Amino acid sequence: MDTPISEMGFAGIAVGAAMAGLRPICEFMTFNFSMQAIDQVISSAAKTYYMSAGRVPVPIVFRGPNGASAGVAAQHSQCFAAWYGHCPGLKVVSPWNAEDAKGLLKASIQDDNPGVFWENELMYGVPFELSEEAQSKDFVVPIGKAKIERPGSQITVVAHSRPVGHCIEAATVLAKEGIDCEVINLRTIQPMDIETIEASIVKTNHLVTIEGGWPQFGVGAEICARIMEGPAFNYLDSPVFRVTGADLPMPYAKTLEENCTPQVKDIIFAVKKTLNLI
Repeated sequence: MDTPISEMGFAGIAVGAAMAGLRPICEFMTFNFSMQAIDQVISSAAKTYYMSAGRVPVPIVFRGPNGASAGVAAQHSQCFAAWYGHCPGLKVVSPWNAEDAKGLLKASIQDDNPGVFWENELMYGVPFELSEEAQSKDFVVPIGKAKIERPGSQITVVAHSRPVGHCIEAATVLAKEGIDCEVINLRTIQPMDIETIEASIVKTNHLVTIEGGWPQFGVGAEICARIMEGPAFNYLDSPVFRVTGADLPMPYAKTLEENCTPQVKDIIFAVKKTLNLI
């Protein structure tokens, strides 16, 4: 309770507790503050299970808000998907709705590997319906498996976290114009479910990726590379289009902030451009 702002300290205590046999959940009030403790997350947690030849598991979950909130400027608005997804040894999950959040958090706690669990601060007050299955105490969402939130036949749209909702909104608008989008909720950044994306591309022949993070070396860039290297590349009828956050620190002004993060209109534009409709 009332832990001081000393991320390296409490993250290190949590990592030690995991090495001693507990399954701690270490919360960063925002993942921007995890930079203070990145040595504990990467060097102490992510690498130890491998370096000990499996003798010292570190079953810890680092959780907290990731990505842009509202009106909190650059130092509280970064998406760390590219940072932590880059590091072997960590399982990195990014839920969108309540079902994702419940099922992936349980899976992360049960996993013997260290994990990063990202919420989006703007989703905390958004209600979702939960199926009876999801309300079961035994409900778990497997780590590393994406979910098709909206089946479609003309274009594949892939996102994680809050932008999944934007994609579904955009798909609803585009459906009225006769454009059928398949929306994939990535759910997990590391390991990434490329197989589900590939199977969708075989059907739709087009791909758009959406993320709140910066474009360079981002999640969309990784998806593009993996698709190019795999069998689904031969099924693409047009280049992959990425929708990302703007390539600059987040401004404080509300109007500028909205123009720096992917909006529904940006997704609609990207889909039409990929389909050569504009």
